[in-house]
Amino acid sequence: MAKRILVLVLVFFVLAGCSKPTPTSEGGSNGQTAKKVVMNLATPDPDSSSITVAAKEFAKVVGEKSNGSIEIKVSPNGSLYGGDPAAAVKQLGAGSLDMLVLSTSLYANFEPRFAAISVPYLFNDTKQLEDYLNSDLGKTLLQSLEPLGIKGLGFWTRSFRQMTNSKRPITGPQDLKGLRFRVPNNPLWVEFFKAAGAAPTPMAFGEVYNALQLKTIDGQENPIDIPMSAKFYEVQKYLTISNHMADAWVVGINAKKFAGLTSEQQQALTEAAKEIQAWKAKYDADQDAKAVEFLKSKGMQINTLTAEQQKAFADVAKPLYPKFAELVKDKDFFGKTLQFVGKAN
Repeated sequence: MAKRILVLVLVFFVLAGCSKPTPTSEGGSNGQTAKKVVMNLATPDPDSSSITVAAKEFAKVVGEKSNGSIEIKVSPNGSLYGGDPAAAVKQLGAGSLDMLVLSTSLYANFEPRFAAISVPYLFNDTKQLEDYLNSDLGKTLLQSLEPLGIKGLGFWTRSFRQMTNSKRPITGPQDLKGLRFRVPNNPLWVEFFKAAGAAPTPMAFGEVYNALQLKTIDGQENPIDIPMSAKFYEVQKYLTISNHMADAWVVGINAKKFAGLTSEQQQALTEAAKEIQAWKAKYDADQDAKAVEFLKSKGMQINTLTAEQQKAFADVAKPLYPKFAELVKDKDFFGKTLQFVGKAN
């Protein structure tokens, strides 16, 4: 009898050792099923803006690449953070925002090296900007977000910035003299436009339309999709294709939430961010041409700076390089940036 009991016990343990673990929803590799995650993603601009359109495309691609285990809900117009970009960065780091797409120029208030991207007339074209963002220098910038509690998934390029105003066509620095110009809350913008003769006025984006309408400011500068999507054509007469500054978008996610995802989900996010970088560059090129025609149809007068006229603005910026290096607060990084774009001398 004792032998039969011993045999039965041995059989039980053998069968228990051969049984397979039941897949769980806590997910990961090794055949486990990923738990479905729903995340919010905030953008600063209207629903029809190129960045919000790109964010929605990103959400779609992430859903496909994660086999539906990640659902991203996109909220435009800064609605999730009250239109305050500084608050948005803090909320992202704290985890009350899951994901955020915000411009590099605004991140410069937290990590000054981001300001290097927007040095006036630094990049020759979007391809050079993209190469820079994907370089080791770009990786350094993404890694610098970690102390803020933010994981940088990647960069998306942004169309170069143009000027609008309600007073006159801008053909050179002399035409900016005395114009009250809205700029982002970034000292690089303030220094450049002040040197060019304008009266730069830092202001949150959500306040710009009313300020233009009430004529408390005369003009603003942004990529060309913004005057269209934000309806600035209703309160601005002149558009100058100046291509005076580059900017980019940081695709950020709360670091703890990223760490809590499975490796497959993490890969889906990073791969989608990279894929949308190329998608958005093409989308922007197509949309910018349409935006010019749209703004013309709304009565805006448009002039494009010649190479010689651009040089006049670039000549304003060049003597400011030492001051820009101070704003970046890392002369070595700034020097490597100038070397990358061939403007070290």
